[in-house]
Amino acid sequence: MSIELLSDEQEQQVVEHLRASRRRIDQELSKTIVGQKDVVQQLLISLLAGGHCLITGAPGLAKTLLVRSVARIFHLNFQRIQFTPDLMPSDITGTEILEQRSDGRREMMFVKGPIFANVILADEINRTPPKTQASLLEAMQEHQVTVAGKRYVLEEPFFVLATQNPIEMEGTYPLPEAQLDRFMFNVLIDYLPHNEELEVVMQTTSRRAEEIETLFTGEDILKFQEVVRRVPIARETADYAVRLVEATRPGRPEATDFVNNWVSWGAGLRAAQTLVLGAKARALLEGRSNASIEDIRALAAPTLRHRVLLNYKAEAEGVSVEDCIRALLDKIPR
Repeated sequence: MSIELLSDEQEQQVVEHLRASRRRIDQELSKTIVGQKDVVQQLLISLLAGGHCLITGAPGLAKTLLVRSVARIFHLNFQRIQFTPDLMPSDITGTEILEQRSDGRREMMFVKGPIFANVILADEINRTPPKTQASLLEAMQEHQVTVAGKRYVLEEPFFVLATQNPIEMEGTYPLPEAQLDRFMFNVLIDYLPHNEELEVVMQTTSRRAEEIETLFTGEDILKFQEVVRRVPIARETADYAVRLVEATRPGRPEATDFVNNWVSWGAGLRAAQTLVLGAKARALLEGRSNASIEDIRALAAPTLRHRVLLNYKAEAEGVSVEDCIRALLDKIPR
């Protein structure tokens, strides 16, 4: 699926369509999801910016339900892949089989795997070995897969929304840094406040949830992605994003003392690109015409928490990635 470049008039129509639908998005999601406003916003930002999302949370916090609910708002082909220890790369990408034709000849035919969809839910992605995890790398970065030396292009738009459980470590395989870096955000889902948890209990034990209505098509998503890139951002704002990312790299002149003490590896170029692109999408979602430093700061945690690797000193002192990010936001001048 592809679209032509938008004219200025078409761009304005797309912006107005998104702004008019923003409240309806919340209304539709509220049929199944209670609270988690920041989580929903970050997930929508990643979709509008054309990025993939890693969703981390304990069992029973509706990670899978959230992904399904968001996917239903968009009229897209959806596939769920349950990642297990015995899952093979061909179970994701597809495989070639020998088929006999009507004239008696035999030939190899490629059978597409579930990766050939618009939205992929990689459920419990850290439960499968690295060999199988790596089968997503090419698809996530280049939106294509290569099988038996042949390249197969995936249909646009294409998103990977992966979930993982941070508590249970036995029988899991931590994602390699190269794959983590391909996720635009690492979104954390936490327990709900008492009142919202009570509302979930009342809703889920009294009646069936209402069906979520589709609001957008795949072509709408591609238009949104183009418009997001056109959202203006001041050079000073982009400079702040770059300085924030540079400050995570130990041993560099930009690094602070606590980064040199606690961090073994900092964020790369993709982090700065994510901050700027995410800030543009956030501004568009909130009905503003340009991205700001506050947008950058609001997205610092989901952008950096999976890209900054702490060392043994931080672990010994009980310092978390969140602590490090908060310290950076306090230290780096706007």
